Amino acid sequence: MDHARSHDPAVRRRRAPLRRLVTAIAVPLALVAAATGCSAEAADDAGGSGGNTLRVGVIGSRAQLSGPIGYLDEQGELLPALAEFGFDAIEVSPFPNGPDLNQALVGGSLDVASYGDTPALVARGSGLDTRLIALGLVGNDASIVVRDDGPRSIEELEGRPIAVQTGSYIHRYLLGALQDADVEPSEILHIYTTDTEGPLERGDIAAAAMPQVNAEVFEQRGYRVIDHLAEDHPDYAGTSATVSTGGFLDEHPGFASAWQDLQDEGVRLAKADFTAYQDYAVSLSDFPEELVRATTREDQLPDSAFPERGLELLTGTKEFLVQQDFIDEDFALDDWIVDEDGA
Repeated sequence: MDHARSHDPAVRRRRAPLRRLVTAIAVPLALVAAATGCSAEAADDAGGSGGNTLRVGVIGSRAQLSGPIGYLDEQGELLPALAEFGFDAIEVSPFPNGPDLNQALVGGSLDVASYGDTPALVARGSGLDTRLIALGLVGNDASIVVRDDGPRSIEELEGRPIAVQTGSYIHRYLLGALQDADVEPSEILHIYTTDTEGPLERGDIAAAAMPQVNAEVFEQRGYRVIDHLAEDHPDYAGTSATVSTGGFLDEHPGFASAWQDLQDEGVRLAKADFTAYQDYAVSLSDFPEELVRATTREDQLPDSAFPERGLELLTGTKEFLVQQDFIDEDFALDDWIVDEDGA
């Protein structure tokens, strides 16, 4: 990959406040906060947990579970294990991004959310009654992509527009990378990754931050990567969070610890035959098989519900979001996490 960099000492450096970037997430967050006012009523209207159906929200375009839990479900072992909690069906609803999923969760139309750590942390920090059940994957990767004739380094993004799916772990990575380089773009535009190529090709944006598999597709089309999270900013890697509401967990004591055990079993099965797990990941994706296999890594599978590396990344992300005023009120991770004893 081309990682052209500017090492010119004459490059003007300044600590960019990034205050203008707060607006990229403020509107979705305000909508989530507003949703809490009617969440209890919506939950009652929905019949609490939706009768005997467990309602799970995910990010993407497919109504399918992914990761270790999804793999366990593919083996036919997830639903039978949840029967003790009265569930006889699982309904998966896809959402384009984390803020939208947050609205559905606190509005009472979901029981469980599986998404990136950044929107999950922002929701909790805005006062929403959520609990972290598990970290489903650790080390989610991303890159910043430009046209082949575009900027050669992050420093050259100074004063220029950049696109990203705001409210995502990729958004957090982008902001951290820009801050490290003391670069302030003209604006951060909320554009879904699937809609990025047109604005990038036309020059409407100078760069776009996106998940790694998308970045590798763009590279195959002649675009360049000027920053790769895993290589250049590994401490900004994302984690996949599984979250529920306090009300749901109160109604279903033991659910969180059962989910953690089920995730552990999914990880065990995936590691026992990682090629089969990659086959499963390929079946869920519209990307070329070789790219899916290359970006589905065994080291992303957590060795427990809350692995040490995952908690380190989560802590760093929370501290950054607090610093940038994305989180209204700081909170202790220990108060958010549901430990193995269900507390």
